[in-house]
Amino acid sequence: MEKKFLRDLSLDFPRGELTSLLGPSGCGKTTLLRLIAGFEQPTKGNITIDGFQMDGVEANERPTNMVFQSYAIFPHLNVEENVGYGLKRLNLGKDETARRVDEMLNLVDLDNYNKRPAHALSGGQRQRVALARSLIMKPKVLLLDEPLSSLDKNLREQMQVELRHLQRSVGITFIFVTHDQEEALTMSDRTAVMFEGQIVQIATPQEIYSRPKSKRVASFIGVMNFIEGQLLKDGDQNTTVDAGILGNVKVNPDQMPIPLNSGPVTIGIRPEMLTLLIEDQDRTEFEIGGVILEGAYFGDMTNYTVQVKGLKSPLTISMRNTAGRRVLEDGESARVGWGADSLVILNKS
Repeated sequence: MEKKFLRDLSLDFPRGELTSLLGPSGCGKTTLLRLIAGFEQPTKGNITIDGFQMDGVEANERPTNMVFQSYAIFPHLNVEENVGYGLKRLNLGKDETARRVDEMLNLVDLDNYNKRPAHALSGGQRQRVALARSLIMKPKVLLLDEPLSSLDKNLREQMQVELRHLQRSVGITFIFVTHDQEEALTMSDRTAVMFEGQIVQIATPQEIYSRPKSKRVASFIGVMNFIEGQLLKDGDQNTTVDAGILGNVKVNPDQMPIPLNSGPVTIGIRPEMLTLLIEDQDRTEFEIGGVILEGAYFGDMTNYTVQVKGLKSPLTISMRNTAGRRVLEDGESARVGWGADSLVILNKS
């Protein structure tokens, strides 16, 4: 039996947008990139780029270019030779080639690095060379296969900003593969979440994070508290949710990313949508009592694990460490506050 790596997949990548393909290892992200690039051929279906069918079009003839995880720059060539390598087949004059190379090196902030040997470059500089080499051919689509994964945290965050700025500057469609949720949310116009060869949700980062369409997506993108409840249709524009120990709460239609019928549901709430009411005068729409099991201090934030009587699992709560706000101790009693509009209602499965 033929193994299917991608199934029932249909999507558009709008011109000039940066779309991230986000999912665990083995879900089909790189396979999709290779299909678009022409390194693999689909067993059925078709790929269209800028209105032209790609059936039978070889990889080197497609209006795409690819930046690999390893950068794949040539170690025996210097920077300008690496960047200008693809121009050889265009039979440009020496002056025009030099002009285009200089233009690209300026774009990726590598001015005056023309003669630098490849082995003398840092990880971030090699990544810029790989980008310049791909962009100099003016592709309609740039495919990026986890290009930042080998960089350390600080450099990776810096390059996320630079890559996003670069994409906006050139206006080329970027398709960016990553398994890092924060990276996808930070960089993308849209994020496509993939599991087992299928795209289960594609939307803006804000929508993916705040209104995931399933418990699986909610679990994969950041941290989410889950509470079992019952959906009670009441016939008006709002719907009531029985959240157990949290009580009955009216929610708006946009808090249910997919239509649901009355019955068991899972209620999701992000840690930062919960708050600890530390001062006596602190008030929120709803509150419930709990006990601090553990606090993890991260400088700007403290993440608390709080046990609430009647809930199977403790709640995770993120609190910003503002001036004058004390950090609660383990074992201390706590008041947990929240608002109805912070809930998202999901299928029970």
